[in-house]
Amino acid sequence: MSEVKTSEGSVEVESFKAPLFYRQSEPAAGEAKMLVLLLHGIRFSSENWLNIGTLETLAKAGCRAVALDLPELGRSKSAKAPASVGEPAPAAFLKEVCDQLSLSPVVVISPSLSGMYSLPFLLEHQPLIRGYVPIAPICTERFTAEQYRSVKVPTLIVYGDQDTQLGEAS
Repeated sequence: MSEVKTSEGSVEVESFKAPLFYRQSEPAAGEAKMLVLLLHGIRFSSENWLNIGTLETLAKAGCRAVALDLPELGRSKSAKAPASVGEPAPAAFLKEVCDQLSLSPVVVISPSLSGMYSLPFLLEHQPLIRGYVPIAPICTERFTAEQYRSVKVPTLIVYGDQDTQLGEAS
């Protein structure tokens, strides 16, 4: 099995007064084959990606995986969110996170609440995104069918039959 290097840190996003916490796993030797940003839902945090083994699994597969605690959640509770829950956050938010952490091009894994961050980022910064995996994201109804048609990033959309509040246009 491949050796894995794990670390924790914080990233300063200029528009915030407090740092955002993240956990990171990567191959201990050699360069990562792929960069992955793991976001989370409202009742979760980066700790969940650690506990279920996703960070380690991705690193063993040769990826550098970063699990971010979103503002006001997890260990980023002191950072104020750039938008209210259910409102799209400025695309510049995740762009700055990715710039600060050298995550480009990145695969974005975005469950639930994190859709308010990832969808604007996807729609405005496609060249920075290698792949997009939304898992029943919120805020899908905030964008038009035309905006979704403009997405050229490879995307795997995941949702369940109980996910009834997703926008039809998404």
